[in-house]
Amino acid sequence: MALVIFDLDDTLIHGDCATLWSEQMGRLGWVDRESFMGKNHELMSAYSRGELAMEEFMDFSLEPMIGRTPEEVAHLVEPWVEDVIEPLIYSDATKTIARHRQNGDRILVISASGTHLVTPIAARIGIDEVLGIELDVAHGVYSGKTVGVLTYREGKITRLMQWLEQEGESLEGAYFYSDSRNDLPLLSKVDFPQVVNPDPVLRAHAEQAGWPIHQWT
Repeated sequence: MALVIFDLDDTLIHGDCATLWSEQMGRLGWVDRESFMGKNHELMSAYSRGELAMEEFMDFSLEPMIGRTPEEVAHLVEPWVEDVIEPLIYSDATKTIARHRQNGDRILVISASGTHLVTPIAARIGIDEVLGIELDVAHGVYSGKTVGVLTYREGKITRLMQWLEQEGESLEGAYFYSDSRNDLPLLSKVDFPQVVNPDPVLRAHAEQAGWPIHQWT
C-alpha cells in the first residue's frame, strides 16, 4: 500500500477553488466583485510566476470572512461545491483515484487553499484525508488569520512530514500528482512524481527529469 498525494487546484479540478470562492463571495455581496477580483487576479498571476507570498493572499482572501462563524461559511460552501466545483472535477482524476483505491493505496489531498474549501471539495471527490491552510477561529468566528505552517511550496513538505509522523506513515513508494511549479519541492521528494496539465516551468522540468506527464480532462 502506497501513499498517493494529490494537489487540488488545476490538478483534481479545472480551476482554482480560492478564486472561484472569491467570485462566490462577490455574488453573496460580501465584497465589491470588480475590485476584489482585480486584486485576486493580480495575486494569482504572481502565483503562476512562482512569486506569490501566500501570507499576502490569505490575508486578502480571508478578510471578507472575518466575524463569520465556521458554520455560516460551511452552510454556504456546501451548495457552492455542488453547483460550481463538481462540474469542474476532472474525470481522469476520478479514474486515477479509483485505480489507486483498487491497489489499496492511501489517498491524501494537500493544497495551498484553505481547509474551509479543500475539505468539502475533497469529500465530494471521495477523499477524506486533507492537508490545507488552517484558518484561525477566535471567539467562535473567523479572525482572518491562519494557523501554523502554510501548505505552500516547502510548507507542504513541512506539514506532510508532521502528518507522516503522526500517522506512522512514510514516503517510501509515494506518488504526488500536481500541475504547478510551486510544487517542485514536494514532487522532487517522492518516489513517483506525476505531472498533470503542467505549467510551462513544470513541464520543462518534468521533460528533463523524465517524469510522467498526464493531460487530464
